[in-house]
Amino acid sequence: MSQPVLGILTLYLNDKKRLEEPHIYQKMISEGQRLGLDVFVFTPADVYEKKKLIYALVYDPKHKKWSRKWRRFPNLIFDRCRIQRSKRFEQLRRFRARHGSLTFLNRPLRNKWTIYQTLSRIERFREHLPETMLFQHSGDVLGLLKKYPTVYVKPISGTGGRGILRIERFGADQFLIQGREQNRSIVSPRKIHKSRLSAYLLAWKGSAEFLAQQGIQIKLPNGRVHDYRMLVQKNGQGRWEATGCAGRVGPPRSVTSNLHGGGHAVAMNTLLKQWIPGEERRAEVRRTAERLSLDIAEYLEKTFGSLCELALDLAINKQGHIYVLEVNPKPAREVFMKSGDPDAYRKAIVRPLEYAMWVHKQKAAPS
Repeated sequence: MSQPVLGILTLYLNDKKRLEEPHIYQKMISEGQRLGLDVFVFTPADVYEKKKLIYALVYDPKHKKWSRKWRRFPNLIFDRCRIQRSKRFEQLRRFRARHGSLTFLNRPLRNKWTIYQTLSRIERFREHLPETMLFQHSGDVLGLLKKYPTVYVKPISGTGGRGILRIERFGADQFLIQGREQNRSIVSPRKIHKSRLSAYLLAWKGSAEFLAQQGIQIKLPNGRVHDYRMLVQKNGQGRWEATGCAGRVGPPRSVTSNLHGGGHAVAMNTLLKQWIPGEERRAEVRRTAERLSLDIAEYLEKTFGSLCELALDLAINKQGHIYVLEVNPKPAREVFMKSGDPDAYRKAIVRPLEYAMWVHKQKAAPS
């Protein structure tokens, strides 16, 4: 059997052809060589349809150098493209439509609202979903604020904590608002009278699509918010496994814990010890979080098509109840290295490669 070829499909961050995660791709290419998998990186802009060739980015682990080479289309594609507002993303849409018959390890998931609606159809998932609604007018948010002391509004397709606003009830006629702009800069806490809240919310939303979501109490005693990033991946036997879970703590005055927004990573157990008493209870919470995440991954794959990894952002309240805040189909890996879990970090890099090898063998096996 010839050596299988895996193409990692990504997008340039800008028109200067800068890659977002070159260090991760270097590690994947090196590990791929060890497994007998030929790995290269490409973007839709590198595809030359007339020649049926790709001007691919290849990495030489021995000399630690990137170069370009003309390559045929790969046997397998690992889609790492995150949503952008750019012509590059439109190129991606066209590539996916034109080459849908190729073997993709993972297909795109839908936006946050569609994922919420999909999961809420299943009874066992509902208790783990914060109440969420489409933010179409200010009454949607105000209605939630009558039920919950805190409400978040967030872009329907946002990433990295951009554009998130938290609104808290503050007395009879006041609300406390704080958040992050689209460039991730922190919006400092400020009070606003209820008579001005509707106008503020509509200005924040603008013409974009937003959600309104029940806030879960996740402030630590020092006032910083925290959550957990659970990574589940397909293994070399084609089965879902939990790769690891790390805690994330936001910077001062932040409503999010994202690392790119200034948060820092902490081992899950270390963070749980500050939050939930008793090792037996903490172990039960960890087991429940893993099982829930795996069940969600299996269900979303049945609904939307091939997946090979998902990251779930989880909130855990003081009673140990788990809420799924978001599902991310294109997760970063550095949270595990920064939380002091190099084993999970290495698995996060290697498992998609092992899964790619399994998919290739399944396709090559006689039917």
